[in-house]
Amino acid sequence: MKIGVGKTGVMVCGHGSRDPEAITEFELVAASLKARMPLVDIETGYLEFARPIIREGLEKLASRGVERILALPGMLFAASHVKNDLPWEINSFAAKYPGLDLRFGRELSIEPKLLKAAADRVAEAEARAAQPIPREESLLLVVGRGTNDPDANSNIAKLARMLWEGMGFGWAETAFSGVAHPLVEPGLRRAAMLGFRRIIVFPYFLFTGVLVKRIYAAVDRVAADHPEIDFVKAGYLRDHPLVLDCFAERVTEIAEGEPAMNCQLCKYRTQIIGYETAAGAPQEGHHHHVRGIGTDADQHHDGHPRGPHDHGHHHHDHGHDHGHPHGKNGAS
Repeated sequence: MKIGVGKTGVMVCGHGSRDPEAITEFELVAASLKARMPLVDIETGYLEFARPIIREGLEKLASRGVERILALPGMLFAASHVKNDLPWEINSFAAKYPGLDLRFGRELSIEPKLLKAAADRVAEAEARAAQPIPREESLLLVVGRGTNDPDANSNIAKLARMLWEGMGFGWAETAFSGVAHPLVEPGLRRAAMLGFRRIIVFPYFLFTGVLVKRIYAAVDRVAADHPEIDFVKAGYLRDHPLVLDCFAERVTEIAEGEPAMNCQLCKYRTQIIGYETAAGAPQEGHHHHVRGIGTDADQHHDGHPRGPHDHGHHHHDHGHDHGHPHGKNGAS
């Protein structure tokens, strides 16, 4: 099946954020795809906090008479959201609409275009710095989101190593914004003890949000304690042209039936050290209580989020993530 044959819809699936800036940036992906694929009907949806939720976006496409829906994970790595939560949402919807050709794609992962986009963001930060410092005297700290999936976390180490060697830095470290260790501030304080004149902090995130802003705040705190080190904040990926190219390529993969997630070290497929009981666990959704409850811009005056449950917080990776994609052409 080629894109444009029949009435095709693309569902760009996001995580969601309390930060309205993150939602605005995510919508840039949909706008880019619409510009590239004018004959394709495109919607966005989110697992939590923002609207429309995934089901609502899918229902909008179905109500407009699409014959097939290509569901695209708007996420960098295949942790529990891509392996479990999104497939559960897609499969649950497909059960209600058996006449729809509903296909699920794969995450962006690490590939040459994204590696180049990451290198560009780091180089842009260096160019903005107040003083020139050789890369061999600089340490690169790559920050990932952090999950309960060691396979996804290991991708941050791989990315850091490839940027380190490819760009010629003196050293590289990794840290995570939550769930996995080291966390950002301890990672920064350890890095500050290694004797480099500059530390460049690069959040490997697609969009801004609460977590990215916390990363930058941690840099400010540690920098205040180490005036002898030049701390540089690199930008996240955002709408880099190569990132948008990758999104478009993932849509084409789904349409042509070629998406393939790397499952070699997936804890849901094989027994991984420390996660032996996760193999073969049932596929379940874990975002029922925070679906569509609103960004920080939608807060009540008392500071609590709008929504049927009014939860004031939500921990992103729960420690009981399960499952693996099983939908049509699933990345499995």
